Amino acid sequence: MTVWIRTSAELERFVASLPGCRAIALDTESDSLHHHFEKVCLVQVATDGRDARLVDPLALRDLAPFAPVLADPAIAKVLHGADYDVTTLKRDFGFRFEGLFDTMIAARFLGVAAFGLQALLQAELGVELSKSSQKDDWSRRPLTPTQEAYALADVAHLLPLKDRLVEKLRAAGRLEWVREECDAVAALEPARRRDGPDAYQRIKGAKALAPRSLALLRELHAWREGQAAATDTPAFRIISSEALLALAQACPRTQEDVKRVRGVPARVRSNAASLLEAVRRGEDVAEDQLPSFPRGERPRVPEAVRRRVERLRTWRAREAQSLGLDVAIVLPQRLLDRVAEQPPRAPEDLAAIDGIRRWRVEALGAGIVAALLS
Repeated sequence: MTVWIRTSAELERFVASLPGCRAIALDTESDSLHHHFEKVCLVQVATDGRDARLVDPLALRDLAPFAPVLADPAIAKVLHGADYDVTTLKRDFGFRFEGLFDTMIAARFLGVAAFGLQALLQAELGVELSKSSQKDDWSRRPLTPTQEAYALADVAHLLPLKDRLVEKLRAAGRLEWVREECDAVAALEPARRRDGPDAYQRIKGAKALAPRSLALLRELHAWREGQAAATDTPAFRIISSEALLALAQACPRTQEDVKRVRGVPARVRSNAASLLEAVRRGEDVAEDQLPSFPRGERPRVPEAVRRRVERLRTWRAREAQSLGLDVAIVLPQRLLDRVAEQPPRAPEDLAAIDGIRRWRVEALGAGIVAALLS
């Protein structure tokens, strides 16, 4: 029988039962595929005593009694692909995380190629995990028995999986590496509830538009956001970004013009008045007020830096093969570029580079310095 937590009293009783618990498995379900105003709709918890609960944030708006558990470093919080869960839980409930362990990060630091939860549980524990409810609308109540079983399955095996991965990481001498990366995930900022007014600039192809078309895209993007908010529908379900770009390029003036633009949904074509008004607003923008992307020259990379980048890439490829890790784990490109720009004279100098992590200094620092001096 599925055990739900829907009241403050039930949550307080559950938290009161946790002293002596050394680890909890945690997962969430949200409704971003179905609603514009995304929210955490379900929190799944399993303890090392194998007790499992479904916490209902839609019935229980205040999850404050659970906050001390998540902030207690003595209780391991085990998640898979934790960044989304952590940032949305911080956004919706103001939680703080300590003692986080991400089984996806652990798998990647063991060189596992298929590190999704389904593949990982099959490989490590022989457990088959159904993903049948992955795209369901978790804001709907009541949940079906199938949905309840799906949600609980995501946490039911995380603690045994964590134990298996910790054993392998300890044998490989990489457990502290993973702990440091997990601490960085625990420190992530809360997810943003809304994109800023310049979000239209992130649409693929926007940079190639002329200023007038870019003004149209800005207005069309704002129109889509307004439609999404008014109907609580995800923006991508109103109209795709690709169709917005096509409309900005076509500059339709009539409903018939809209119908000729590829990718515009039928419901938008048949009721295009507000869309056409957005187009007119874009056309009415004064010439000296047209938006544009900065057109400055790309910064010139000094030849010495280029040579250091190539040396580091060569070293990284060899090191990744030796460790059995993806090159992005060994040294992501953004960090490789920073190291090339600020070449260390000694391994400890790497610690001054933002994002480098202590484990890279200790395990890879000497190799990085040697590569730069070669």
